Amino acid sequence: MVGVSEMNTGRGSGPSAEQLRYARILDYAMRAGLAVLVASFAVYVAGVLPAQVPFEALPRLWVLPAGEYLRESGMPTGWAWLAMLDRGDVLLFSGVAILAGASLPCLFALVPAYAARKDWAYLGITFALIGVLLLAASGVFGSP
Repeated sequence: MVGVSEMNTGRGSGPSAEQLRYARILDYAMRAGLAVLVASFAVYVAGVLPAQVPFEALPRLWVLPAGEYLRESGMPTGWAWLAMLDRGDVLLFSGVAILAGASLPCLFALVPAYAARKDWAYLGITFALIGVLLLAASGVFGSP
């Protein structure tokens, strides 16, 4: 396994400024996502908000194929869950979404550093990664 100090591609000892920037932002996003996930779970189990899928229906629904589960439960697909954040079980998705998207702000933060250094290869790779993540999140390549 490669250690952090070995990943800096020979630019001195220790992690690069870009690696530290990425790690700081990722740490913040991970902590924020985890906090939202824990808080929304507490809201859900405490019954503060009504659930889209009642607790007693879960065992019956969990064994269904995805399409049938969605149809029977009335759960949204794609980004439609954002319109249902007033439901305790759907609110949980917000923490998951923050965790899943945590690398995007990290990548955006690298752009100015690579551009200032005129490191076109890393800048291109960073933009390619941003593009892939945005396309994946958009659902463009997903099934209808």
